Amino acid sequence: MNLPTLKIGKLIAKIPIIQGGMAVKISTAPLVAAVANEGGIGIIGASGMESNELKNEIERARELSSGIIGVNIMVAVSNFKKLVNTAISKNIDLIIAGAGFSRDIFSLGKENNIEIVPIVSSLKLAKISEKLGASAIVVEGKEAGGHLGTDKSMKTLIKKISRVINIPVIAAGGIINGKDIVEALKLGADGVQMGSRFVASEECDISEIFKKKYINAQKDDFLIIKSPVGLPGQAIKNEFTELLEQGKVKTGQLCKYQCLKKCSRSFCIMKSLEAARIGNMKEGLVFAGQEAYRINKILSVKDIFTKLINEALDFLQEGAKK
Repeated sequence: MNLPTLKIGKLIAKIPIIQGGMAVKISTAPLVAAVANEGGIGIIGASGMESNELKNEIERARELSSGIIGVNIMVAVSNFKKLVNTAISKNIDLIIAGAGFSRDIFSLGKENNIEIVPIVSSLKLAKISEKLGASAIVVEGKEAGGHLGTDKSMKTLIKKISRVINIPVIAAGGIINGKDIVEALKLGADGVQMGSRFVASEECDISEIFKKKYINAQKDDFLIIKSPVGLPGQAIKNEFTELLEQGKVKTGQLCKYQCLKKCSRSFCIMKSLEAARIGNMKEGLVFAGQEAYRINKILSVKDIFTKLINEALDFLQEGAKK
């Protein structure tokens, strides 16, 4: 008994796991390559990078792995098209696009033989994506970390969307262990996207303080903030979110980044995400999925995959006995 492979266009992943492409510079080459080396799909979080930085990360990831490498680019960022073109110029395997919806990206993918995978949170966008030529879709529920496009659970969305969509459907949001993977597959998903589990990995190139926020989190430590992007965002409570709730964060008023197409300037999300990455919890926003509190140990990517696969197979075998 084995987990199924995940086919996205011409790509075939041995293990049906996509590592979430987390910005800003959370998902970089060491993590991405390690996931690809284990048979999953490694995703560089391109948002928050300039084109030369993305180019370097893709080259680094290619040096470290011959597996499937993709990028995640937020449609909301001002240099979206430039990052897409950079990824295409480096012959990336796939592009995942979220935090907004781009129709133009599908023709670019077709012209350059690159798989395009939008993140959607509704049946309407799932249908539009399939019609426009998406190779697959990531269906993200309210349990996911970072920017959210729905208040509906991943399971509700997967049940509804997988029945009517003929391209591969990837479940995202709240998937932490092997049992979660199997349950998503049984609901109709062809694979899963996991972000939070890989934050707490040895290869994730961020501060240990950031990782320990995940490891030490309790079930009630998660909250929804209003992001300057114009979407709600799921994060772990810390000193910064307390100041945010008190209206004491004014970092968006003097912007030096101009990173978003539209920004409320309520606070500078780029500055806060960069601060979190280096462990500054007073000024840093720690995005995380609402189930991240179930992660209790920092492991290598290899050990994470071994654990996930063993848990999934054990759960499948238990089900087969019933």
